[in-house]
Amino acid sequence: MDTRGLNLDHLRAFLDVIELGSFSAAAQKHHLTQPAISQQVRQLERRFGVRLAERVGRRVSATAAGTELLMHIRAIDAAVVQAFDAVGAHAAEVHGRLRLGTGATACTYLLPPLLASLKQRFPELEVVVSTGNTGDMLRGIEHNSLDIGLVTLPAPGRMFEVTPIMDDEFVAIFPSDGATPPSRVTPAVLAARPMVLFEPGALTRRLVDDWFEAAGLQARPTMELGSTEAMKEIVAAGLGCAVLPRLAVSGPGARAALTVCSLSPPLHRKLAVVMRRDKPLSRGLLHLASALKGLGPV
Repeated sequence: MDTRGLNLDHLRAFLDVIELGSFSAAAQKHHLTQPAISQQVRQLERRFGVRLAERVGRRVSATAAGTELLMHIRAIDAAVVQAFDAVGAHAAEVHGRLRLGTGATACTYLLPPLLASLKQRFPELEVVVSTGNTGDMLRGIEHNSLDIGLVTLPAPGRMFEVTPIMDDEFVAIFPSDGATPPSRVTPAVLAARPMVLFEPGALTRRLVDDWFEAAGLQARPTMELGSTEAMKEIVAAGLGCAVLPRLAVSGPGARAALTVCSLSPPLHRKLAVVMRRDKPLSRGLLHLASALKGLGPV
């Protein structure tokens, strides 16, 4: 049987007719006229092709088919109540699974306290983090395999809602081996030393390469690595200098074996929160986006 168009109100009207014993009592309960209730029951009978109600004396009773239908109506009513309760929980509580894409540096040095705070506030909210370069993260957001991103700008595309949140300065790091660091860390100064840089393909590497090229120089690193922690270990061991985002050398995890210097001219990258403009916003996603946007001043 085709169940499309089956009206829950008609089922409840039939239930009330039988439980209350009359069409007029059911009509009063539903704030309808008696003919309207009678019409609803007749429509059900035509739909099922059987007689559902009969009058026995002054009371309306269910036929055998009607009695069978009543059991299913009560089950349907219980299922509808459960459905409203289950969906209502999404409006009242913050839970579910969210997919966040970001870079390795932000994931390592910026996100742990934020994610810990969210977990404490919303134990049923699961945030799954993927790391990669900005291009990969933007493709994930575009294809909806990621819900939100924290990436390095630019993030081109009209489909994206982009909220810049933080300027992150690039710095040079040198080993704290007693040698006096240069007074001005220019492209020429770094180009004359053994350098450790990010591996090619990363947007952060492209920004550093552009900084050298603006001075008419080409970066020629002796090592190209994908891990900021590995880069810091190499520098701390006295094997060269490196250019890193300040995020990677700030806070309680900063190494005493490293000397940090600003670049001249300065070099920055801008971090932004990115989502699709048409992304449905669950309560969990709203809280995650708000927390990310509160990470720092633009």
